Amino acid sequence: MTTRRGEAVALAGLLATAGVTHLARPAFYDRIVPRALPGPARFWTYASGVAELAVAAAVAHPGTRRRGGLAAAALFVAVLPGNVQMAADWRHKSPARRAVAYGRLPLQAPLVWWALRVARTR
Repeated sequence: MTTRRGEAVALAGLLATAGVTHLARPAFYDRIVPRALPGPARFWTYASGVAELAVAAAVAHPGTRRRGGLAAAALFVAVLPGNVQMAADWRHKSPARRAVAYGRLPLQAPLVWWALRVARTR
């Protein structure tokens, strides 16, 4: 397996794991859904989990990898408001929890870069 294909498999694994945790443990994610979104938080938690699983499948398959990588980049941008909500909500938590919440914010940029790199993988 080439390095680039390995990156695609790793990205698909990350997305699939995130998707499964959204569906299996939704309460954690419900709390970070931006309150400005219409409807119940659980809808957005499940919708993002399903989207992550669909994008993971697209990234894993060579025939859909380009579109899957582009979709993954868009997904990482789309979930940024949830990470911002988490950082705002956790600003008075323990230093360790704040570090987790604040640390998620700058991680979005390399995730987007990684997804775009995978989109160029054959």
